[in-house]
Amino acid sequence: MRVTLFPFQETALAELHEKINKAHLMWSEKDPQVISFSAPTGSGKTIIMTALFEEILYGGSDNIGDPNSVFVWLSDSPELNEQTRLKIESKSDKIRVRDLVTVDSNFDTEYLEGGRIYFINTQKLGSDKLLTTKSDTRQYTIWETLTNTAKRIPKQFYVVIDEAHRGTYTSAQAENKAQSIMQKFIKGSEEDGLCIMPLVIGVTATPQRFDNLIAGTTSTVQKVIVPPEQVRESGLLKDRIIIHYPDIPLGADMTMFKGAVENWLKKCAHWKAYCERENEKMVNPILVVQVEDGNEREITRTDLGICIDLLEEAMGRKLLPGEVVHTFNDYGTIKVRDVEIHQIEASRIEDEENVKVVFFKMNLSTGWDCPRAETMMSFRSAQDYTYIAQLLGRMIRTPLARRIASDAELNNVSLFLPYFDKDTVKNVVNALHDSESVMPTETGTNKELITLGRNLAYSDVFDSMDKLITYRLDSSRKQAPLKLLIQLSRALTMDGIDLEAQKAVKNAVLSKMDEEIARIKVSGDFDGRVASITGFALNTLTFDYGENAYSFDEATQTMTVTEFDISRHFEQAGRILGEGLHKEYWIRHSTRDHIEVKIEVIVLTSDTAAMERINAFAEEKFISLYENNKRSIARLNEARKNIYERLINASAQPIAIPWVLPDSIDFSVSDNSIKIDRHLYCSEDGTFQASLNPWEKGVIEEELKNGAVCWLRNLDRKKWSLEIPYEVGGVITSMFPDLVVVRADAQGYIFDILEPHDPSRKDNYPKAVGLAKFAEKHWDKFGRIQLIRQKKGLDGREHFYRLDMAKVAVRNKVRGITSNEELDRIFDTDAERKD
Repeated sequence: MRVTLFPFQETALAELHEKINKAHLMWSEKDPQVISFSAPTGSGKTIIMTALFEEILYGGSDNIGDPNSVFVWLSDSPELNEQTRLKIESKSDKIRVRDLVTVDSNFDTEYLEGGRIYFINTQKLGSDKLLTTKSDTRQYTIWETLTNTAKRIPKQFYVVIDEAHRGTYTSAQAENKAQSIMQKFIKGSEEDGLCIMPLVIGVTATPQRFDNLIAGTTSTVQKVIVPPEQVRESGLLKDRIIIHYPDIPLGADMTMFKGAVENWLKKCAHWKAYCERENEKMVNPILVVQVEDGNEREITRTDLGICIDLLEEAMGRKLLPGEVVHTFNDYGTIKVRDVEIHQIEASRIEDEENVKVVFFKMNLSTGWDCPRAETMMSFRSAQDYTYIAQLLGRMIRTPLARRIASDAELNNVSLFLPYFDKDTVKNVVNALHDSESVMPTETGTNKELITLGRNLAYSDVFDSMDKLITYRLDSSRKQAPLKLLIQLSRALTMDGIDLEAQKAVKNAVLSKMDEEIARIKVSGDFDGRVASITGFALNTLTFDYGENAYSFDEATQTMTVTEFDISRHFEQAGRILGEGLHKEYWIRHSTRDHIEVKIEVIVLTSDTAAMERINAFAEEKFISLYENNKRSIARLNEARKNIYERLINASAQPIAIPWVLPDSIDFSVSDNSIKIDRHLYCSEDGTFQASLNPWEKGVIEEELKNGAVCWLRNLDRKKWSLEIPYEVGGVITSMFPDLVVVRADAQGYIFDILEPHDPSRKDNYPKAVGLAKFAEKHWDKFGRIQLIRQKKGLDGREHFYRLDMAKVAVRNKVRGITSNEELDRIFDTDAERKD
């Protein structure tokens, strides 16, 4: 693959392999198999399927490739098929272009050829189409070709139904009359001579509709599901949808349009600054404008002339040719004022870099994706809320396929609705959550969802944070330490941080492989394992039929495994090791017999204990290599830092990383928010407001009264937040302490971690243990690390009692506790109060 899969994509890929293997074991002509692969829009379903095709054809870490496998990709649209074909071509570095075959009306063959992916759309499969009927120029119908292939290689034939929810509704009347095209692949069609396909994989964002498609079939159904929250965590999708609407109906749609243009220009400026600073390819945001319908006299009731005037006024210049386009059906180029607005196909918008503004009505349908579309204005009425929500679902992909850590503004989609009010905006939000697209974590109005910038009064505080650390844990699929180590060393070498890292790590790993192979040889097991690899007993039974009885003679001979099979197992061993280490080992021992060296690698990878020791060695090296270089990594641009972050997140062990706060953060303001002074981030007018519970409010007031310089409201599960690992029931998870308070002394600024926490919660003592372990490792980077409770003192008044893990005696007591009762006793003996 030319791209690195996200952890959730790796997990889905592994599950698909598992379900396919299970399907092949269960398959019979009376028990065809169906796999429902459901993942939200924007999750990269086609990329996952491309990786699956590669590994089925060419092999992966857990399977040997089968180059004779055949794939059929079925959708209801030639344009969708072409988009998929081009995506597979661009993302795969193994699948050849000539093996991506679009089935047209001239296609005629008895069997589909192995090693190829065939693209078919349902529009060419109707009864009146050339593909489905024999003629003087056609020997086989497409149905016969599919049946012949399915019967010839049932366990090497895969039918993929893309976006299986399309056109899949079937009524009782429709079933009595004829089955849908897609159902023919699942149920078979005696009339057409099409057998039931042995294995169908439905790739869909709406699994319920695919369930309806396969209802009533005899197929065994297995499911692979990508959870929406994992897609959100990946950074593939925007974090927030912010909806702008008027407080009262004023009929000021063009005023709202001007606001949309200003919002779009603001995004343009932010992207320009970011891309120049990070040396990224320029991202040019698009303003998407939904206009009203027209009639026989006019294209649209929306005044396009005023729109052009406002655009040019806001931009401070005339629009250039090609910057404004439309997608109106049955219209070519239209001229508004002196601007020519060309028609464009929806699928071309994203790749046409000069396009800045798109006018459309209702025809940006499912299948259109445009990550550059970041601001949308709709002149349509509130009754079109469902379609507006569907369209927004196509705009939520991030332009760089990752979250922008340093500028919260670039993780938002903005929607302007001049004809909506508070109640009808709720309809849009509800429709968003009911759509097939996975929605961002937050959807709300511009009054609720805001962006805060660094408080310039505390610039020196931000500058003093360069020694602080945090952790980043997620639910991603953990990778083998050996692969992570090699990838980390390669990245450090590529980025010029440690030019010898890759070479040194490979040598260390190869030496460890030598050590483990020597250990196996010394144990005395090596020769027996070699014998099982290089030869096997072949038993022969001879049957002689006598007059009244059978007699059996049994003979045994030893067969020697061919060099071809040894090489095949050597390649399989290489997939287990990863990163070409099997060949590196082979090169290292190139003066020896090459078969002998290959067998050593095969024996090594089949020894569980040896591989566990190698991976333990790799994990230790991985952590130390990162620790030694993390400050240099922190100085890289965001794109490269993101590579390292993904490696760290894929590690089974939590690893501390530098805590770097961005220039701006996303924040939510609720109705009960109050203004509080001295916050590290503030709005443009210098103020900060937040919703705090009574404990949080009381603690921060106490801190500010006692001379705190400034503070941070540390929100849950934000990518910028301070995150600390702790363990519950053997599972490592995250806590996000509520408050970070900054004090000053003669040596500079001190950063305190304060966690007011209700003692009745079940996670009370595990969090305390987590804080204690964090303090033990990182006591030198933070000041106080406190778990705080409010309770009555001897004076009968409520006070805040603080258990400070920064104190050695306290954390030594806390570290080994196993119950809330033990924590309560430590609070009674060791907690302190300020007043």
